[in-house]
Amino acid sequence: MTQTTDIAVAKNTQGTNVSTDARRSSQVQAPSRPRSTVMPHMDIYETADGVTLIADLPGVSADRLQIRTESDRLFIEGEARIDVPEGFTILHTELRDPVYQRSFSLSREMDASRISAQLKDGVLTLTIPRSEAAKPRKIEVRTA
Repeated sequence: MTQTTDIAVAKNTQGTNVSTDARRSSQVQAPSRPRSTVMPHMDIYETADGVTLIADLPGVSADRLQIRTESDRLFIEGEARIDVPEGFTILHTELRDPVYQRSFSLSREMDASRISAQLKDGVLTLTIPRSEAAKPRKIEVRTA
């Protein structure tokens, strides 16, 4: 899975164009415009124990991430915040502070009460275990 780094093209107070790694900077508000909603790229793995979802959410911090279940649905929503260095003004961005949204149907085999989530470096890993009743099991055959 590739991790992306958001690059902002900005102009400092002396009028010089600068490309900067946006994650290492302080926050400056961009001009107001509608927020973009983006479906994050995901990898999904299934094992006998359950399902693992891995989502790329660059710029999303844990306090701006919401994961919830409702009925048989799983919802993932996160707001990215791409910071710009103090004293700089954004001249152009392809995507500014996107809102990531994705939802999934959960089968009855999955135990939604035991979902775990980990966010590290913009990569979210969700583990959804199977319910005990849905796990494969070996049936012993006895002779009479």
